[in-house]
Amino acid sequence: MPGEAMIRILDGNTFVLSDTRGDIEASPTFPTGFFSFDTRFLSTWRLTLDGESPQPLSVDDVRYFDVRFFLVTGGAGEYVDAKTSIIRERILSGGFDESITVLNHSRSPIDLTLRVDAGADFADLFGVKGSQGGKGRVRVRVEEGALRFIYQRETFRRETIISSSERCDIDERGFTFTVHVDGHGRWSTRFRVRALGSDGREIRTSLQSTRPGVKTLTRDEVDAWLEETPRLISDNEVLTRTYKRSLIDLAALRFSPLISGGSTLPAAGLPWFMTVFGRDTIFTSLQVLPFVPALAAETLLELAAMQAHHWDDFRDEEPGKIAHEFRYGETAAFEEQPHTPYYGTADATPLYVVLLDEYERWSGDADLVRRLESVARAALGWIDNYGDLVGNGYIWYQRRNLETGLENQCWKDSPDSISYKDGRLAPLPRATCELQGYAYDAKIRGARLARQFWNDPEYADRLEREAEELKQRFNRDFWVEDGQFYALGLDPEGKSVDALTSNMGHLLWSGIVPPERAGRVADHLLGPRLFSGWGVRTLATTEGRYNPVGYHVGTVWPFDNSIIAWGLWRYGFRKEVARIASAIFDASQYFGGRLPEAIAGYDRDLTDYPVLYPTACSPQAWSTGTPLLLVRALLGMEPKGDTLACDPFLPAGFTQLGLLEVPGRWGRVDIVHGEREVRPATVRVTSPL
Repeated sequence: MPGEAMIRILDGNTFVLSDTRGDIEASPTFPTGFFSFDTRFLSTWRLTLDGESPQPLSVDDVRYFDVRFFLVTGGAGEYVDAKTSIIRERILSGGFDESITVLNHSRSPIDLTLRVDAGADFADLFGVKGSQGGKGRVRVRVEEGALRFIYQRETFRRETIISSSERCDIDERGFTFTVHVDGHGRWSTRFRVRALGSDGREIRTSLQSTRPGVKTLTRDEVDAWLEETPRLISDNEVLTRTYKRSLIDLAALRFSPLISGGSTLPAAGLPWFMTVFGRDTIFTSLQVLPFVPALAAETLLELAAMQAHHWDDFRDEEPGKIAHEFRYGETAAFEEQPHTPYYGTADATPLYVVLLDEYERWSGDADLVRRLESVARAALGWIDNYGDLVGNGYIWYQRRNLETGLENQCWKDSPDSISYKDGRLAPLPRATCELQGYAYDAKIRGARLARQFWNDPEYADRLEREAEELKQRFNRDFWVEDGQFYALGLDPEGKSVDALTSNMGHLLWSGIVPPERAGRVADHLLGPRLFSGWGVRTLATTEGRYNPVGYHVGTVWPFDNSIIAWGLWRYGFRKEVARIASAIFDASQYFGGRLPEAIAGYDRDLTDYPVLYPTACSPQAWSTGTPLLLVRALLGMEPKGDTLACDPFLPAGFTQLGLLEVPGRWGRVDIVHGEREVRPATVRVTSPL
């Protein structure tokens, strides 16, 4: 059916989803709208000419913040020789502007009625996802040449004001224009749609008055930011396109969320997660360190500002814990969900320490490491003081907010993601394997920071001793001997949650796997049960709960694969890294270079092309970071003191791969590898930072 594809443009926390005609007709199965800071300010925006919807010809959405729709009149089944065409041009800048131009391609003048239906339901994004409406009241007014929609629930107020540059008849459901167009002439009007907050000001300004720092990068700032990123050298057109698309999407997702007053972070993903996510933001910062190291510093500062200092059951908050998610909408304002912020994740806290160390290794920014010492110490303290719910030295999780808290507080956070091999769900609390790897890595890295920057060698010794004890204990308790793989987790009785999953790749990345077991792990990850041909599945095909279109029980996540590839590289599995990278790059070409959140886990020889997961976010921050981390792994880039080492291995089909102007503590360097055999690439220092 024409118009049913989703067209998206975004500007930080503000975005528009429409069909290919440019229309917005919100429904539970097609959640289009104009959204800003978790509220839908337009739920209806539909164009008709003489009562008929025009047909789409093409869409120009090359830039992320604007789009043009080219339309013609006439039925979909008719031979297209239209005498009238329409161009809708939409641009986001806080609210959005839309111009509608009618072109007459005949010699005779035409008269027609142009109608734009408008409506605003002010649905909270959580309500849109769950098909639930708000509890307030919507009023509609026609006043001063504009259409005003007002939503009120106690002191929570949101407004949408729509005005047109051309005279028209305005009623409570939209705008009607009587249009006359001379032969070969044109007619146009321009709409301005404004989204207002509780104080009657633009929503971004309104929130900024209570949360300093809420802003979005200007176009010039984005362009300047992109100019600073390394230039890719590659003879692979798919990778070149994907690399460029990833950098643009990463820039588009950036916004300044709340407290720090200037930091800009990538929102987690469009449409459901246009906000700060602790885990996602940390992983994205790790993925893009060789390309945009400043993003890691901004992430560290922002998440430090939200670090927990209290115990709060409603928010799953504990001292030292790093926040999971922050929301701005109605349900958050009335504490119908705990995201102001919410702390229901067990991985962001150890990952924070990992990012702090990795950032210093790349940047040499010792000042920030010293500035955030208390934050990192509190995060390390949380691992032992609060993360160990059972008292056996592992990180466990169990929600205390039983109504709206997340049941699974690892990265596979859907309700059915943690199961035994036979498909039974594991009881709570749960200790998933990758959490222990993160804790091990955090302690090792925290020890380095304590010894080199915090002048506390005793603390460093203690952390290293605890890390080694954790490693020994983990490899005893999580190893499934008869399958030669690591269990997904432990249940409260200490029994293995013995499903075969992709989580093992994160263990390679953390370094908790002994070298003698790494080969078996790699064999499983690239074996037929887990590897689909498009990437590593989240759950093996032999497991009871496997579903190729299940969110975390059989799909392929590009982000997951990038971390797995990084882990494989750490243990020297270069061919396996290349195989995963090739699969992900191949998949990207079917999505215009924009990797989605997840793709179905069907075997590659079954579908011949990757199948999009039905409700996948796109763009999504850690999917945009995936190609960048894969390039790092292929080039084997690793900071060694004040120099950048590399050990490249290129996939089949590549004859050249390089990066120019890679930033870091070494200044900026060029890395160019022009041969397929393994050998050191050419590294050339080009300038100091």
